[in-house]
Amino acid sequence: MKPSTESPLLVRPKSTPGEYVRVTPETAGWEHLSFAARTLSRGETWHGNTGPYEYGFVVLGGSCSVESSRGAWPKIGRRPDVFHGMPYALYLPRETEFTVTALAEGVDLACGWCRSEGNHPPRLVTPEQVAVEIRGGGNATRQINSLLPPGFDCHRLVAVEVYTPAGSWSSYPPHKHDVHRVDAAGKLIEADLEETYFYKFDRPEGYAIQRVYTSDLRLNEVLVARNNDVVLVPEGYHPVAAAHGYPTYYLNFLAGSAQSLANIDDPDHAWIKGTWTTLDPRVPMVTMAMEKATDGTKN
Repeated sequence: MKPSTESPLLVRPKSTPGEYVRVTPETAGWEHLSFAARTLSRGETWHGNTGPYEYGFVVLGGSCSVESSRGAWPKIGRRPDVFHGMPYALYLPRETEFTVTALAEGVDLACGWCRSEGNHPPRLVTPEQVAVEIRGGGNATRQINSLLPPGFDCHRLVAVEVYTPAGSWSSYPPHKHDVHRVDAAGKLIEADLEETYFYKFDRPEGYAIQRVYTSDLRLNEVLVARNNDVVLVPEGYHPVAAAHGYPTYYLNFLAGSAQSLANIDDPDHAWIKGTWTTLDPRVPMVTMAMEKATDGTKN
């Protein structure tokens, strides 16, 4: 096991304007999930068509409008960045034409997509509709904002935001979701899911460390994730440690055998859950109450 900056599981961003990071099944070596993030200047537009895919958009910072063949949303987003407000998300079904127009300078927008079957309605998810869960305990406490949670009216996509206090652990104890399994009663206990971790930090020098490993250590990578990096999780357990001094945000998109987050803890470390008696008082890290009156405009 060795730290790596050249791992195929680590996707570094480009420094050019526009789309600055992109993952597809072809580049990731998996079947379902694609992910990209882009910036838009005030007044700039982005035209697209979802084709055979369903799309989930997450406004990371700033505000934009969306016009589409399935509806129009004149203003989406208000937080200046992910550390200063709650999210907006938009789901668009397959075969939908869309145009995104930036209403602020430096709009930051993420998008996950995968092939879709069936007809699902478009839906805007506002900050008031985002369910917030405090998960873990002790120095493994973190905040989860559900954007496209299990049960959302779509085919495969799942999306959540996760906030981890500086110096703490996340996605812990280590868990995996790489086999589709049901119990004797037919209940799903683990789904086979591909996953992207897209990182943001409140300081440019911030970083986190993520391990991705299988029980037989056939896959055993340790990755240093910096701002705007994507870590790919094709299989295996995948815990995260936020560096001291650097609150850590990551956006997860998942797609696979079910629209689910069913997972299994690493049996070597599952016992740790029984030791958690307190929550980190720094969590939640973002709330509706903390939001200032802003339209996301950066001057």
